[in-house]
Amino acid sequence: MKTARKGYVRPLDIKHGCVDLSHGSGGRAMAQLIEELFLRAFDNEWLRQGDDGAVLPLPPGRLVMATDSHVVSPLFFPGGDIGCLAVHGTLNDVAMNGATPLYLAASFILEEGLALADLARIVESMAAASRQAGVPIVTGDTKVVERGKGDGVFITTTGVGVVPAGVQVSGRGARPGDRILLSGTLGDHGVAIMSLRENLSFQTTLQSDTAALHGLVADMLAAVPGIHCLRDPTRGGLATTLNELAGQSGCGMLIDEAALPLRREVEAACEFLGLDPLYVANEGKLVAICAADDAPRLLAAMRAHPLARDAAVIGEVLADANHFVQMRARFGGRRIVDWLTGDQLPRIC
Repeated sequence: MKTARKGYVRPLDIKHGCVDLSHGSGGRAMAQLIEELFLRAFDNEWLRQGDDGAVLPLPPGRLVMATDSHVVSPLFFPGGDIGCLAVHGTLNDVAMNGATPLYLAASFILEEGLALADLARIVESMAAASRQAGVPIVTGDTKVVERGKGDGVFITTTGVGVVPAGVQVSGRGARPGDRILLSGTLGDHGVAIMSLRENLSFQTTLQSDTAALHGLVADMLAAVPGIHCLRDPTRGGLATTLNELAGQSGCGMLIDEAALPLRREVEAACEFLGLDPLYVANEGKLVAICAADDAPRLLAAMRAHPLARDAAVIGEVLADANHFVQMRARFGGRRIVDWLTGDQLPRIC
C-alpha cells in the first residue's frame, strides 16, 4: 500500500463521508484513503515501507499459503463483522495445515456510496483481530466499483505460515479406526446471521463464533503431534467437511448424533428456519481426526483451551470404499449425511 505525497490535504470526513470512484482512481484521493484509514489502522514495519509488495523473513519450515474471499451479508452481525471474519477465516485456513500463521495480505473491493464510517469500523475490526492474533497485515490493494455493483465491501485475505518439522497434517491422513473430534457447538455463526436477517429473537443473544484458531491448534499439536487431519467446518458446515475428508482420505465416517454439541437456541432456530445444523456454517470451530489411542489426550488439551471447552469425540473413521458419511441417530438406526445440494445459507461468510 503506497502512501500519499507530502503536503496539505483536507482530512477524510470519516463521520459523514462516503466512498466515491476517486478513491479507486489511483490518484491523491486513493492515496489519502490508504494512508489515513488503512495504513493508520494496520501500521507495521513492512506496510510502512509503502512498496507494492512486502519482502518478508521466514523461519525454517514448510511454507503454507491460503486465500479466502468474504462476501457476508449483513456486514455487521452479533459477535463480529466482515472485517474480523476476513482475518479469522484465512488464519484458520493456514492453521488447519498445522502451520503457524505469520503474515496476512488484504484486498478490498469497495462499492461507491459505502459510508466511510462503516469502512473505518470494518478496518478497525480487522486491525484489532490482526493484533490479537499476532499476525500483521503486511500488504494489500483497494478497488472501487460503481454503485450497485459491489454490495458495500468484499474482502479477500491471503495468509502465509510455516509448518514445523515433524508435523504432517492433511485431509488425506484419516485412517480406519481413527476418532473424530469437534471443538465446540455447531452452527453458531450461520444461525446468528440468519436470525438477524429474519428478525428472530431468543432469550439469549445468538452470536457468531468467529475466532482465530491457531493458538488452539498449537496446543493440540503440543499434546498430540501426530494429529492426522484438521479442518474448519465453514461453508456447508460439519457435513460438507466430513464428506471432503472422507473423499480425500478414501475412508468412511460415522458420527453419533447424541454426541454433537449444539446450543438449544441454535437447534430451535434451525427447526424454525427449516435448516439442518449439520450444514450450517461455523467460523470458530474445527474438526480433528487422530488415532484412537491419542483421542483422550487430544480431547483434554482441547477442553483446556477457552475456544474448545465444549469439545467432544463425535465419531470414528471407517473402512468404506464408497466414502460415505453416516450418522447414528439419537433413537437408533443410521442415515447418510450427504453433500449439501444447493445453498441453504447464501452470503454467509
